[in-house]
Amino acid sequence: MTQGDRCADVLAEHFAAGRNLCVGLDPDPARLPPTLLPSAPIEERVVAFHREIIDRTADIACAFKPNAAFYEALGPAGARALAATIRAVKDRAPDVPVILDAKRADIGSTNQGYVTAAFDVLGADAITVHPYLGREALRPFLEQDDKLIFVLARTSNPGGGEFQDLVVAGQPLYRHVARAVATDWNDRGNCGVVIGATFPDELAQVRQDIPPSVPALVPGVGAQGGDLAAAVDAHRRSGSEAFLISVSRSILYASSGPDFAEAAGAEAERVHAALRA
Repeated sequence: MTQGDRCADVLAEHFAAGRNLCVGLDPDPARLPPTLLPSAPIEERVVAFHREIIDRTADIACAFKPNAAFYEALGPAGARALAATIRAVKDRAPDVPVILDAKRADIGSTNQGYVTAAFDVLGADAITVHPYLGREALRPFLEQDDKLIFVLARTSNPGGGEFQDLVVAGQPLYRHVARAVATDWNDRGNCGVVIGATFPDELAQVRQDIPPSVPALVPGVGAQGGDLAAAVDAHRRSGSEAFLISVSRSILYASSGPDFAEAAGAEAERVHAALRA
């Protein structure tokens, strides 16, 4: 993406072209191919690994999604690797947005620091955030017209329903969150929601609750066992093509051998073909 592009507009173009695969970039040192720069520092190995993945998937991915936790676990080397990975996307796939999966949220002044770190320092195009502190606290994110703010609604983890499923005014809390994000919070047209593929019924409910143009980031397909067909069907039945199916481990670690990049590309192509089908 070039300066001045709105992330929402770029993604809308990808959706119209049938590109709905979001490739997660989650480095696990224990699973990096042992033949890849075996004597190099970890940050160089991570970045070299991701460059290969980016090159093999850039023509079909609608977004790349580095998860901040995997990099933060590597300490200062991880911070450098995260910045270099985002730069690699900008250099090798300039038309593909970067979603920083950081799940940030705090009081407004702290959120301003998160905004600066994610967008000005790292150069991400979108970010995931928690809704629990409300719209007022998230205003520093929501004021970023050219970015996309993906707000957690119904998460993919098994215990997510502990609070998200609580019935409030006759409906589960996650549905209230999704509607608020898609309408009240979305006056700049820069909001999306996160809905896990591991709960297809809930996903279908949320998709019916929000406008077709509001993008949904859908994790949980692949290693978590989410139902790809059900996730796609939920959107298509609601008349929406605005969804990103996020797949990480099953693409990244499709092979641990020297053919890791080819295997990752083949798995990404398989998922892409399934999405188009």
